[in-house]
Amino acid sequence: MTSLKQVLNKKNPFDSAEQEAMLNLWRTSDLAQNRFGKLFREQGITASQYNVLRILRGAGRPLPCLEIAGQMIQAVPAITRVIDQMDAGQLIRRRRCEEDRRVVYVELTPKGRRLLQKLDGPVLELHNRMLRQLSTSEVRQLSTLLDRARSELE
Repeated sequence: MTSLKQVLNKKNPFDSAEQEAMLNLWRTSDLAQNRFGKLFREQGITASQYNVLRILRGAGRPLPCLEIAGQMIQAVPAITRVIDQMDAGQLIRRRRCEEDRRVVYVELTPKGRRLLQKLDGPVLELHNRMLRQLSTSEVRQLSTLLDRARSELE
């Protein structure tokens, strides 16, 4: 196992344990995003588009754009552009709310559902491969610790 200090070829110690942990988190996140990004690009979508598809499937019903934006793993400043691209690719369908024309509902299309099903196995496999050196207990502990750290930021 290579430490972050070795990866960064850092001669001096980190300024604090918190700094080392945050830089470690950023580095790990970047590597994970690159791996998942490659998987999604192979299917012609972005990580944000995959996230929208996952949210819609999980909801099991059409959702307003703002509700989708609030559930994204990564904040997307231009959710409308993501939705536009997905609509053009026929992965989702949009429709205006009859009661309030300002609200736009987004629903998963059969094509979007098929793409998600195609990605289910490879995504799960990548999750497992990236964390296989940790025990189930350690993975749960990692999630708990990250939840606690994130609570300060949300």
